[in-house]
Amino acid sequence: MDVFQAITGRRSIRKFKATPVEPGKIKQVLNLARLAPSWKNLQCWRFLVLTEPERIGRLFEAFPDDNPGKKAIASAPCIVVVCADPNESGVENGIEYYIADAALAFDHLCLAAYGLGLGTCWMGWYDEERIKDALGIPAGIKVVGLTPLGYPDQSPNPRPRKELAEVAFSEEWGNSRW
Repeated sequence: MDVFQAITGRRSIRKFKATPVEPGKIKQVLNLARLAPSWKNLQCWRFLVLTEPERIGRLFEAFPDDNPGKKAIASAPCIVVVCADPNESGVENGIEYYIADAALAFDHLCLAAYGLGLGTCWMGWYDEERIKDALGIPAGIKVVGLTPLGYPDQSPNPRPRKELAEVAFSEEWGNSRW
């Protein structure tokens, strides 16, 4: 699969088959995620992989009941918690780059997973302190997001996207030629 297919075909998956994800595929996804660009190449991201049902179950209390992703956690055979160490990144123009760094790695992870026939769903609506407490994540580390990882048991349709003319400008702000 080429990168264009991965970008256009990837969907957020919230229902998974019970089939475990092979350790080799998990390692491949993580390896590709770590190749993402980062601020000054500091690579502040960290990935915590959960495959034991008891450990995955520790996450439930960190998600509101009305979060639709909570069901995805229940059905996924693997969860990847994407974290970052802000002390291994920087701030420029008021922007904390650990967030961008981890987001780039997260995106690489999602695209790599899709290329291997796996599904993911970026999740960010949770109680960070509960996740950190449940999983023993150190105080200085930030949880940027997490994703269930597994074989999809659904095929969602594409979600609507804004037109290019709404988000891309030429030469000056508001001038759209696309």
